[in-house]
Amino acid sequence: MTSILRRRPAQRRSVERVERMLDECALLLDEVGYEGLTTKEVARRAEVPIGTFYQFFRDKQGLVRALALRNLDAFLERITERIATADLGHWTDLVDLAIDEFVDMKRTTPGFAVMDFGEVLTAPGGPAIPGTNRALDGSKDNNAIVADRLRALTMDVLDAPAGPGLDRALVVAVEATDAVLKLAFRVDPRGDAALIAECKQLVRRYLADHLP
Repeated sequence: MTSILRRRPAQRRSVERVERMLDECALLLDEVGYEGLTTKEVARRAEVPIGTFYQFFRDKQGLVRALALRNLDAFLERITERIATADLGHWTDLVDLAIDEFVDMKRTTPGFAVMDFGEVLTAPGGPAIPGTNRALDGSKDNNAIVADRLRALTMDVLDAPAGPGLDRALVVAVEATDAVLKLAFRVDPRGDAALIAECKQLVRRYLADHLP
């Protein structure tokens, strides 16, 4: 996240201020959406001067990018912790685990239903605000970055040779998961259980052609 910030918070007080601003950003996304989000209100609710906001973030877009990266880091940390304790008998168990963690964050993490890893939705399940599909990195789609991070995290579990074929398959799997889960949360704000199950089955069957 420090590469997205204008200035790296060096002191504990600065770190706490940045985290409070990100926390309030997430809450406001749920309350008023992206269009209603303002830097002034984030600073007010985080109890920091507006000048302090601009020390760390260039604008609202920079704030949201930092929150998206924090969301991605939190998602990957959750998967790492689950892998350490779960009994994964097959790579398909990892698919279920990752989707379950994502769904749980959609249900419980402030702001995540509106913006998970960068793409900002006008409502849970979409549609998306144009131009936000590259919020994490202006040169790559958000889902491509998510696929890269997941691949790096799970290569030992997947037990598959690295290469462009697997890289491409993981991007497709992430794109498919994203699309079906958006549908699940359009049908039901809590995520339609039948569609979530279909999503798991779809990804398992697709990746079966690329993984042992």
